[in-house]
Amino acid sequence: MNPRRIRGLVLSSLAVLFAVNGANATPPNIVLVLTDDQGYGDLSCHGNPTVKTPNLDRLYRESVRFTDFHVCPTCTPTRCTLMSGRHEFRSGVSHTITMRCRMSLKATTIAQVLKSAGYTTGIFGKWHLGDAAPYQPDQRGFDEVFIHGAGGIGQRFPGSSDVPGNKHMKPIVLHNRVFENTQGYCTDVFFDQAMKWISDVKGKKPFFAYIACNDPHDPQACPDAFAKPYADKVEPRLAKYFGMVGHIDDNVGRLLAQLKQWDLERDTLLIYMSDNGGATAVRHFNAGMRGSKGSPYQGGTRVPSFWRWPAGFKGGVDVDKLTAGIDLFPTLTEIAGAKMPKDLKLDGRSLVPLLKDPKAAWPDRYVFVHVGRWGKGKAAESKYARCAVRSARYRLVNNRELYDIRADPGETKNILSDRADVVAELRAAYDKWWEEVLPALENENVEPPEVEPFPELYRKQQNDLKKPQEKG
Repeated sequence: MNPRRIRGLVLSSLAVLFAVNGANATPPNIVLVLTDDQGYGDLSCHGNPTVKTPNLDRLYRESVRFTDFHVCPTCTPTRCTLMSGRHEFRSGVSHTITMRCRMSLKATTIAQVLKSAGYTTGIFGKWHLGDAAPYQPDQRGFDEVFIHGAGGIGQRFPGSSDVPGNKHMKPIVLHNRVFENTQGYCTDVFFDQAMKWISDVKGKKPFFAYIACNDPHDPQACPDAFAKPYADKVEPRLAKYFGMVGHIDDNVGRLLAQLKQWDLERDTLLIYMSDNGGATAVRHFNAGMRGSKGSPYQGGTRVPSFWRWPAGFKGGVDVDKLTAGIDLFPTLTEIAGAKMPKDLKLDGRSLVPLLKDPKAAWPDRYVFVHVGRWGKGKAAESKYARCAVRSARYRLVNNRELYDIRADPGETKNILSDRADVVAELRAAYDKWWEEVLPALENENVEPPEVEPFPELYRKQQNDLKKPQEKG
């Protein structure tokens, strides 16, 4: 059969699948905005009494909101789960530094799967899944790559280092394997480049744009104009943090306006979420949760998750089912009409039934959490160190605390001694999972390179520029 005919049949099938209120939708363009260290409570639409996020509040109003959506307690693991649809340990990721932040080369990424369905793909901002060439996003399914190195602009750790001296203002960025000097503040730089790329590719192919902000992660370095509204309300560090959140909000507003101007608004799935629980502002407001980034409690893993696709499903509704970052891969695969790679076993499940109907049947499940970050060679003995397993109702933490999340969302009353049946069930599930993932931790004993690949590539390019050009 003619390839165009096959493509047309796929699009027609998905149009029927996503028919909502008489409006048909074909596979959409996809924009994923992922922020860094922004907690569930760092939005005014989630009740924060201080920060102002008008554009994200609008996105909230127009989206399907997953209100019990969980990722990993720290950033690299979450990025791995989003890309792979599997728990990060299955791809060798157990830390944010050393060689343990490298996503296994055996992992299949959502970018690769979307490309197989005819999408063009781009990443803008933070990758943090391996600095050496084979691990870079251009080798993992991305056509357009515009990133900084390491886990943060200017950060330098063994096995994960950015360009020396890199800053949030005028950051040096790796653009399709060539370093470029940029102008402006990093969040603006990444959104600007993403929108420029979208402008170039729109209408040719459906696109997947992954805008991975490094804000509002430390250090607090936002433009003064964004921090100023909070200067007389909170301490200076928190004012800058809220300014960074506000700056992201401003860019989301610019993106929404641009999509409308391009007449792409209805046919673009826009997803907004964060990579782990809150950090800087949790003492100010944490939406009633216990814990923060780096902890196995609710506050370490529960994040905003807004999904807006006007042509595909009705927004303005909450979904309270237990969902997770591992679900993004199968969901986008289904929405794009892509073929799931043969023999690929995912931990996530498609959110499509809930996007179509927030009250759809959703069987109970287990979501496994482990902070990782143990000392070198300590994986096997760290089984119960800073861990949790969630079911729809309960959360077993560190193998010695049990919380009824429905009755006690703030995790204040340990009911371990009262529900031996639940504890036994969750322990058994966790034990089985641990036996499966422990052998997959392939990066545990890998030594960092003597020369860090990302800054070394930068030095090489700088040296090449300084060399005298050969005369023709």
